Amino acid sequence: MSMPPSALHRLEVELGPRRYPIHIGPGLLGDQALLAAQAPGRHVLIVSDANVAPHYLARVEAAFAGAGKQVASVVLPPGEQEKTLARFGELLSALARLGASRDACLVALGGGVVGDLAGFAAACWMRGVRFVQLPTTLLAMVDSSVGGKTAVDLPEGKNLVGAFHQPSAVIADTDTLATLPERELCAGLAEVLKYGALGDAAFFAWVEAKAAALRAREPTALAEAIARSCAHKAAIVARDETETGERMLLNLGHTFGHAIEAEQGFGGLVHGEAVAVGMVLAARLSARRGHAPDADAERLAAALQALGLPTALPPGLAPEALLARMRLDKKNLSGRLRLILWRGIGQAFVAEDVEEAAVLRVLSGQGPLAGA
Repeated sequence: MSMPPSALHRLEVELGPRRYPIHIGPGLLGDQALLAAQAPGRHVLIVSDANVAPHYLARVEAAFAGAGKQVASVVLPPGEQEKTLARFGELLSALARLGASRDACLVALGGGVVGDLAGFAAACWMRGVRFVQLPTTLLAMVDSSVGGKTAVDLPEGKNLVGAFHQPSAVIADTDTLATLPERELCAGLAEVLKYGALGDAAFFAWVEAKAAALRAREPTALAEAIARSCAHKAAIVARDETETGERMLLNLGHTFGHAIEAEQGFGGLVHGEAVAVGMVLAARLSARRGHAPDADAERLAAALQALGLPTALPPGLAPEALLARMRLDKKNLSGRLRLILWRGIGQAFVAEDVEEAAVLRVLSGQGPLAGA
């Protein structure tokens, strides 16, 4: 999939005196000078998975080795179920075998799971070393690679152990989307639509209008979607790096979604699909509580369906079990349920002390959009 010059974008995440670039465009994994410049030290550990490595690992290894770096690679099995403390420990052991010093660089070549694991290892190795995000999925390009959230899962819940550790650069080679499975492409589009849903009604309408082009991987539309999503996230992260306020809005649909993923043992819906269902549930809850019109929840569900995404809970999940998972969410304070709801498209807000009975009713399919 070749992209025209209009598909090249460069943004910056600004965090006070600190900043790092986001490069978006075709052929970037073949830019040896760009890649090598991210690792000023001697040691480079590349982390990838078995789906991505056969396509791109040799190219990235060659870029760093050609610049005189001492390179090692770890290829993990794919899937959210691999985002564990055990795999995190394997990365630390690989760094030790490499003899990685404090000027080492970890390189995350893959999707969100690889980025989270590599970033968390970078945050902890010798109390923090550089890492670079090379996202190869749409979801990672528009969400997880930007903002410095790193974590692993526990059986009790998702992303419960982690650290804020910003990358030194994000390099999104849009050519990698050519090998992305259709299901993963659609999962990424859920996070794209999320930015419109939480704070930009005009962008929401743009995604609605471009749904067919995005699913068809039309190069200019995809590049614009990635750039606009990254710009939204970069602006929010710049204002609230450690998620004490506004950044929580980026979790629209995620409290429900993470509960679904955990209750399915991280082997059912993929992250973007779970977030899609979660956003519909959040919209239904918002309507039930009188915050937003039912019509906006219906419009959200229709937009997600046009993007090839589910909008209803998978069968076999007990509402009480999902609620128990939601009680472990990181946004909660002193045992009180705190959710991201909305007043309609483009108007998300943090809802404090949400009543569990209302959440259970929505999880049970009662209220607007029941059976959607």
